[in-house]
Amino acid sequence: MTTKNDFYDILGLNKSASSAEIKAAYRKKALEWHPDRHQGSDKEEAERKFKEINEAYQILSDPSKKSAYDNYGHDAFSPGGGGFKGGGSPFAQGFGGQAGPFTYTWSSGGGQQNPFGNTDFGDPFDIFESFFGGGGNPFGNQRQRQIPRYSVRLEFMEAVNGVTKEFNIEGERRKIKIPAGVDEGTKINFGDFSLSVNVIPHEFFERDGDDIYINVTIPYSMAVLGGNIEVPTIDDEVKIKVRGGTGSGTMIRLKGKGAPNPHHKTKGDQYIKLNILVPERMNREQKRIIDDLKEEGL
Repeated sequence: MTTKNDFYDILGLNKSASSAEIKAAYRKKALEWHPDRHQGSDKEEAERKFKEINEAYQILSDPSKKSAYDNYGHDAFSPGGGGFKGGGSPFAQGFGGQAGPFTYTWSSGGGQQNPFGNTDFGDPFDIFESFFGGGGNPFGNQRQRQIPRYSVRLEFMEAVNGVTKEFNIEGERRKIKIPAGVDEGTKINFGDFSLSVNVIPHEFFERDGDDIYINVTIPYSMAVLGGNIEVPTIDDEVKIKVRGGTGSGTMIRLKGKGAPNPHHKTKGDQYIKLNILVPERMNREQKRIIDDLKEEGL
């Protein structure tokens, strides 16, 4: 029988709590029990509770894990848990020793300090945000209670390929390298300041996550008979084959031709949507051919 505390009790919630309520409760509890806010004998208890809070949040903030927990409790995440058939819980390795968005292991280079003091941070998720909101050490060598925020407007291809820009940061001219694959709304924490990215829409490329989309119009004859066309990608142009009998709206996938992912160093795909150009005017011979096709039921 498990001796773990109930995840809902840890965050002070009931099972009907919404995702927003779960996130808000986690923020409150994580700030309250962050080990660097406690000293002496209280610090060990704070570390234990902080780990519990992070573990509870990781489960309850994930819809699939939350559903498993609601149905089977802690057994859902134990090897051989009784809630699953076929030998064990599919979530048994789901969190291991990992934590939620907050972490308490940090160093300032000059001994441990209290990063909180008596300052009101507003939204702690912004303060603890690491590079692209990822994991790791959110404090690094940052000594400021609150860091300035800037924004940058990038061309579509600059965001996809990465770019180095110069900025005036607190009166100092600095070159900042923006990694490949950033997207609209991406926030990058550089330690002493953060940067929000806005991307100018492209003339014909559209982006959805790491995938790139483009509309290509082909003549009616090519849709019927087939043929080859050259299509631009974010890297170069590629030749693709259009099969005879292609219908309007057909999607062709070019694997690995999408935008790079700044987290995983992988690339998305490019999707080509084929639209058929139907002639508005036809001469007599063209109409005769269409009439012949119509008589054939085509």
